[in-house]
Amino acid sequence: MDDFHILAFETSSTFCSVALWSQQAGRVHLYTAQHQGRQEHAERILPLADGLLAQAGLARRDLSAVAFGQGPGGFTGLRVACGVAQGLAVALDIPVLPVDSLCAVAVQQAGLDPVGVQVVLQDARMQELYAAAYQAQGTDWITLQAPALIARHDIVAWASHESAAWTMQAGGGWAVHGDAVQVFDGLADELRSLGAVIPLDDGAPVWAQAATVARLAAHAWQNGQYLDPALAAPAYVRDKVAYTTVERAQGLGGNPQADAAHWSVHDMALSDVDEVAAIERQVQASPWTRQNFADALSAGYRGWVVRRLGAMLGFALVMNTPDMVHLLVIGVRSDAQRRGVGAVLLRHCLAHCRQAGLPALTLEVRPSNTQAIAFYQQHGFVQQGLRRAYYPAVQGVREDAWIMTLTLPESP
Repeated sequence: MDDFHILAFETSSTFCSVALWSQQAGRVHLYTAQHQGRQEHAERILPLADGLLAQAGLARRDLSAVAFGQGPGGFTGLRVACGVAQGLAVALDIPVLPVDSLCAVAVQQAGLDPVGVQVVLQDARMQELYAAAYQAQGTDWITLQAPALIARHDIVAWASHESAAWTMQAGGGWAVHGDAVQVFDGLADELRSLGAVIPLDDGAPVWAQAATVARLAAHAWQNGQYLDPALAAPAYVRDKVAYTTVERAQGLGGNPQADAAHWSVHDMALSDVDEVAAIERQVQASPWTRQNFADALSAGYRGWVVRRLGAMLGFALVMNTPDMVHLLVIGVRSDAQRRGVGAVLLRHCLAHCRQAGLPALTLEVRPSNTQAIAFYQQHGFVQQGLRRAYYPAVQGVREDAWIMTLTLPESP
């Protein structure tokens, strides 16, 4: 992988930008082009790409991978970048590299030596914002808050609760980037009152640029973090824009998943394990210990936690195996059950399956836990086996475990 060429597309905003990262004999050449005009993304994107390849003296067949800004952003724009990247990758039999568009904004605006947490707030229209938080660790960028949709009137409460964790985790404060501080009157002052650093407008783009997508994609490529093109998909975040007359009469508007404005989903960190273990003790008959969770994270297992205005509502932890992902443990606080928290966690587990290129998610569950079984069946899991006397005794009798599996549909 010393020599490689990656073509990158970013169309999550009104700008259609394309970049070509060409690395040969240890030297990097970066070629860029862009066009403004949302309605022209589809017709402009490939001519821009072919122009960059011509500048570099390369042909499409010379490409190693195709990258794209995954979003969030405008529906149409995200489909253009993803669709073109996927089509080229399939035709050339090369992988794709999805890149978080909000992370690209953080990388662009944080500078060469970023300190602390980088929060990105982008205008999502309809008085809502896309929000995410990242931290640089060496050459890696860690997602502390996956992109979420938050109402304007909730953003300060969200930042107020989350900022304590950001400051404690990073030890360097937190900075806010993105166009939301320019779009929404008073937001910058409200965030500064919470301790946020808002860099002065230096003219740097506040939208993701293909050059940054290419840079992040090149790092992912060198770490083997690429996907089969069949798994390429945009990150929409907002699931619905239009409402029926009846729904509007009921007071609905903007994004129907109103709780998403209050929930934030984070990668599970060691700083979370005390709260995770507390929920685990509350909901499990034979709970994992705090040390079990800490050891799992140290071993490289992936986990996520859901918070609402700072308070943890639930968590999930998974382990990759050679042919599938194993959902080791999932728990939702008793007073937060039946509100969709478990479904959010399952979606992150399934997204992890796709990113890992693994075809299924499997788990064990007690046959006596009829509520959990109904939940898993509702989401497409089926029983595929039985482990005899798997669970520790509760009242002197060990209990079997159902093995339930959800197989991801094959992409057309």
